[in-house]
Amino acid sequence: MASKPGVLTDWPWTPLGSFKYVILAPWVVHSVYSFATRNGSERDNVPVLILPFLLWRAIHNQIWISISRHRTAKGSNRIVDKSIDFEQVDRESNWDDQILLNGLLFYIGNIIVPGASHLPIWRTDGVVLTALIHVGPVEFLYYWLHRALHHHYLYTRYHSHHHSSIVTEPITSVIHPFAEHMSYFLLFAIPMVTTVLTGTSSLASMFGYITYIDLMNNMGHCNFELIPKWLFSIFPPLKYMMYTPSYHSLHHTQFRTNYSLFMPFYDYVYGTMDKSTDSLYEKTLEREEESPSVVHLTHLTTPESIYHLPIGFASFASKPQKSKWYLWLMWPVTFWSMFMTCLHGRTFVVERNAFGKLKLQSWAIPRYTIQFLFQWQRESISGLIEQAIIEAETRGTKGEEINRNGEVYIQRYPQLKVKVVDGSSLVVAVVLNSIPKGTTQVLLRGSLSKVAYSIASALCQRGIQVSTFYKIEYERLKLSTGYGYDLVLSRSNAEKVWLVGDGLSEEEQQKAPKGTLFIPYSQFPPKKVRNDCLYHHTPAMVAPSSLENLNSCENWLPRRAMSASRVAGIVHALEGWNVNECGQKMFHVEQVWEACLKHGFRPLMTPN
Repeated sequence: MASKPGVLTDWPWTPLGSFKYVILAPWVVHSVYSFATRNGSERDNVPVLILPFLLWRAIHNQIWISISRHRTAKGSNRIVDKSIDFEQVDRESNWDDQILLNGLLFYIGNIIVPGASHLPIWRTDGVVLTALIHVGPVEFLYYWLHRALHHHYLYTRYHSHHHSSIVTEPITSVIHPFAEHMSYFLLFAIPMVTTVLTGTSSLASMFGYITYIDLMNNMGHCNFELIPKWLFSIFPPLKYMMYTPSYHSLHHTQFRTNYSLFMPFYDYVYGTMDKSTDSLYEKTLEREEESPSVVHLTHLTTPESIYHLPIGFASFASKPQKSKWYLWLMWPVTFWSMFMTCLHGRTFVVERNAFGKLKLQSWAIPRYTIQFLFQWQRESISGLIEQAIIEAETRGTKGEEINRNGEVYIQRYPQLKVKVVDGSSLVVAVVLNSIPKGTTQVLLRGSLSKVAYSIASALCQRGIQVSTFYKIEYERLKLSTGYGYDLVLSRSNAEKVWLVGDGLSEEEQQKAPKGTLFIPYSQFPPKKVRNDCLYHHTPAMVAPSSLENLNSCENWLPRRAMSASRVAGIVHALEGWNVNECGQKMFHVEQVWEACLKHGFRPLMTPN
């Protein structure tokens, strides 16, 4: 929001929330009905093509968003090192409002503007006229409009909203108040209206021009440089005709320079070109890919989890616990993403963070949770994990946090300097510190892992009785912990604290007494089926404010919360512990807990 919001700041359909897309419904229905009920020359092809064009614009923008976030996370050619946060993600979550606005105006213009209907696919004279008008009047008028928007009066009421994003992303390009967007539309409508009135308009000139604007807007707001230097060497005058991401990034950091739209020509003419433009451009091009101190190796969970990746839909990734009713409409995208991840042959960078001197990256394995259960997939997955560990080693990574058993790789490569940490000890610590004080008995239910055995052993040492449903689990726990007198078979289901892992069924949850507290010790929390019980989040810690660039959440965690396994890798590196924690190896539970608190991490105690 602007510092002093002016008139027409909010979008008219803001009160509709996620149902804002219904404003296009009458126009879409009318265009389809008209096209279907008319014959031959009476049919107008323009209205029926508007919706597909709007969908293309959304896809086009999302492609830029994903590429930009991936490249920025890798670090190569990155321009600004500052981070984005949840506030910026929220501010930029309505980036598709301008697509809705353009759609409405296209439908209205098609009806009321003479000559805006029955357009041919191509007319060369119209395309040339559109290009000339943009290079001349549009670029010139935009320069002075932009300078006017930086006047104190207009800046505080409108344009400051756009400049709230110091670190730009492609979607930052369209984050403006409603009134400001209307002024831009009127400006960009000059070539389109001119070609319509002169009878030279075509689908290519109309839709092609808007696509060009989207392309340049998205490219110029990337936080990495992608225009090669040789391009300007071949044709030197190009520096006056095409801007670069580093050129426009300076406008967001310096504010009073580099005002031009896509052609820096007018900044040269009127003396507003930033003196450091060329040096920043060259310096950014020379910047190499970043070597992380800590790598968090994760994987996709459900098919919908592709939307929660930081390089995916930012608003989804920042609010994973909010259900999206329209996700089922996106099943074609979901299916396509599953197909592509199955074909993808290696891990990829999805996020970067910084914590003090540590540089952190998250790498994703292109495999889903269910694939880990298939025997025929295990060799492929093991290969991907092994490749990731070797790559981390070659890049000088100090520590690597892996969510799965990594002991086999340590045994295969004993000379590795990288330390593999699965975070089990911190998971145990979080669960133990989530149990209410004064608890004398808990029920342990779920797949028995080294975490479950460690939790049972620690509780027995504290004199807390551990109950189980099944005799086989009781026998295994007794054999593993050696505390048979504090292990019992549950007969009455009276325990009010349940420690649950993978495999807890809905039927078993129904056996719990009213008011039971479910505390998961697995990576995935149990499905909530009881409204009269409390459910803790999966083991997690709240990150300190000094941890930078945290603008997305894991699928089932609140904002600024990180899974315990991920935090363990960070703390491991901060403390410089020269040991692995994988396979059956466990780290000292109390020691890792105290280290987490010392570095500012706090337990996530609130039930979900």
